[in-house]
Amino acid sequence: MTFSDRLLEDGAHIWDAQKDHPFIRELAAGTLDERAFKHWVKQDYRYLLDYARLFSIAGSKARDEATMTHLLGVAHEVLDHEMDLHREFAADYGISRADLESVEKAPTCVAYTNFLVRTAYDGSIAEIAAALFPCMQGYLDVAEHMADLADGEHQYTPFIDMYTSEEFREATAWCREFVDDCGERFPGDHDAMREAFLTSAKLEYRFWEMAYTLEDWELTRDL
Repeated sequence: MTFSDRLLEDGAHIWDAQKDHPFIRELAAGTLDERAFKHWVKQDYRYLLDYARLFSIAGSKARDEATMTHLLGVAHEVLDHEMDLHREFAADYGISRADLESVEKAPTCVAYTNFLVRTAYDGSIAEIAAALFPCMQGYLDVAEHMADLADGEHQYTPFIDMYTSEEFREATAWCREFVDDCGERFPGDHDAMREAFLTSAKLEYRFWEMAYTLEDWELTRDL
């Protein structure tokens, strides 16, 4: 069993919870409230900016040229290409660039991106790899599950297609190899890698919940 397999086994209950979340089930059926989907689109845009920052910091910590080149290349790809794709994707659902750039991060998005950036600055390259893994593998697995549940095409089919594409499968395969390589080279980091992986996985679940409940900073009482 590879180290990535061990992590996925440890996080199996979180994967099951994600697949059973109403956001996932309703998106697969095409019945998800459009407000919830748009909330996800806007928050994911803000997430991607810190995602690029995470890869940049990881690249600066890599000690071999191939890994450094790949990590910095991903950061550049996110900023130079993927952000444009996300803006185009958002526009298909009536969300303008101004909407994306003006949105405030919801509490869960703040928690997740802060955790990733802190891990990037304070953690080892192995911890960073493990913290990245749930986003990559999780979206592929959840999207494959949605594809199995879906009955024909609907307004959210492009989301499912995006995360089951060959390009995304290749990116996920690289991330998994990265985790396995770190697990092999840094056995002393296994506990820290597991903790980083499980924290990110839990935050992935909370990200779906954030979108579904339209989470914001509304106060429950006057201060």
